[in-house]
Amino acid sequence: MNIIPFPERDQWPALLARPVQEAQDIEAKVNPILEKVRKEGDKGIKELALKFDKTVLDNIAFTETELTGAADKLDEALKQAIGQAYQNIYKFHEAQLQAPEKIETMPGVTCWRKSVGIEKVGIYIPGGSAPLFSTVLMLGIPARIAGCKEVVLCTPSDHPAILYAAQLVGVTKAFRIGGAQAIAAMAYGTESVPKVYKIFGPGNQYVTTAKMLISKEGIAIDMPAGPSEVAVYADDTAIPAFVAADLLSQAEHGPDSQVLLVSTSKKLLASVNLTLSSQMDKLPRRDLAAQSITNSKAILLETEEEAVDLLNQYAAEHLILSVANAEEVSEKIVNAGSIFLGNYTPESCGDYASGTNHTLPTNGYARAYSGVSVDSFVKKITVQNITKEGIGSIGPVVEAMAAAESLDAHKRAVSIRLNSLL
Repeated sequence: MNIIPFPERDQWPALLARPVQEAQDIEAKVNPILEKVRKEGDKGIKELALKFDKTVLDNIAFTETELTGAADKLDEALKQAIGQAYQNIYKFHEAQLQAPEKIETMPGVTCWRKSVGIEKVGIYIPGGSAPLFSTVLMLGIPARIAGCKEVVLCTPSDHPAILYAAQLVGVTKAFRIGGAQAIAAMAYGTESVPKVYKIFGPGNQYVTTAKMLISKEGIAIDMPAGPSEVAVYADDTAIPAFVAADLLSQAEHGPDSQVLLVSTSKKLLASVNLTLSSQMDKLPRRDLAAQSITNSKAILLETEEEAVDLLNQYAAEHLILSVANAEEVSEKIVNAGSIFLGNYTPESCGDYASGTNHTLPTNGYARAYSGVSVDSFVKKITVQNITKEGIGSIGPVVEAMAAAESLDAHKRAVSIRLNSLL
């Protein structure tokens, strides 16, 4: 890693900048895909699959037999691991449900808020060399807890673990569609694919761009997203081999993955650099990891205060605090997708099975966005009930405010009720 010692604060923005993607060029390629699916439906999807994936799609939908038969293709140890992850994720997310609490704001005026599951949601799971069945759990479980009536899955992968997880979480329909065309299918609907109201899931720059474009048309998405990233803050109490392993677990996603190491210890940075090379040589995906590590940075700072300031400025998707006072430091972190405390809390556990969600804001969006939760799959509807006593007490307040805004009909809607009580 490239070690950058004691940079001035005015250098931080440049050091922390993510790679800029050529959005206009990508949009120019994605827009025709969206339009083709919108106009041609299933036919357009099949033609795009042949063009981009060299795949002949005779059947767009996965059959019930394919879904139920996936379990027979997995070894028992993996099924047990998926089952344990399911329980942990379900337990953590179920606790996020909140019963409506009725609040009497003044005598006779009662207000409350209820959560209602979004009726139709879509989940996208990319193909590629890493079958992300864990993401099916991360998105399908909160959708189930929220009470979503229809959960549509699109994926170009027929990996049995993905299909097994889909059945486990209660996916209602699954389709073998990938890329931007999958986002278009769920956004607009086709003869086979139902139109959904909100779309979740990771993907490459074309999938991400498709999500951003359809969001402009009124289809909700989970969050803006970019390449996955990790920041590690480590001091002399950190174990260099652990830190190196955490950096590599992120780097193996691909060359565009962002890896940042921050420390107040020059000795720690040097030790991590030494162990990185030996660990990397043992990875099957070492070429991908090596590209990411080559582009990564290790920043040496004077104080913990500086480190916290820099990390809050970076707003990492994943933030690992391998420091002596990890929980105390975490209280000072205001911008991060998910935080991992201490030497024995690797990001991998959050990615798979600890219980928290791994669908998190990247590219600095953690300054304003949260990771996926049950709240992501519900709408909050407010309810109010005003009695005769209530309209008598709140009515004059509303009359005065409506009159001040010159909205006489608003005032009259209250006045007519007040007069009826005389």
